Amino acid sequence: MKKILFVLVAVVGLTASAQNDNNSSALSKNSWVVEINTGSYAIGSTAFSLISVDGSTFYSVGAEAGYFIADDLALKAGLGYGGGDDSDGVFSYKLGAKYYVIGEFPIGVDFTGNTANGDSTNWVGLQGGYAWFVANNVSIEPTLRYNVAIDKEAASVFQGLIGFAFHF
Repeated sequence: MKKILFVLVAVVGLTASAQNDNNSSALSKNSWVVEINTGSYAIGSTAFSLISVDGSTFYSVGAEAGYFIADDLALKAGLGYGGGDDSDGVFSYKLGAKYYVIGEFPIGVDFTGNTANGDSTNWVGLQGGYAWFVANNVSIEPTLRYNVAIDKEAASVFQGLIGFAFHF
């Protein structure tokens, strides 16, 4: 049993090390990342979505970009716009940081908000996921995200996203 456990730990460790070596240039200091997310249920987010609820259709378009200030640590900003049949346009913004634990588990924290008709709503976003590098500079990142409402009028929101990141 000890031998099997040792072999399993060795294989996982070597695989993670090889994965991290392949990603090291993509996540290195002074590099850039551009990210597009899908799957958001929020009107006016920095993700792409198209949702139909009770006969009404809502959409959201947006993107995020980041700069790596240190290996595995990027400062990010995002912009988005959304609307739909029964809603006016909603402008969204996001500022935060994203850290890749051992080069493949991105965790992030950010300040997120949106404005519509002169009113603003804000959240603190917490997220974690997995970065699957399909090429040296392209990753697919399934992510779970929780937006903690700062404003009394807003509700906290749980999201499941799939991100597509391009590293330069």
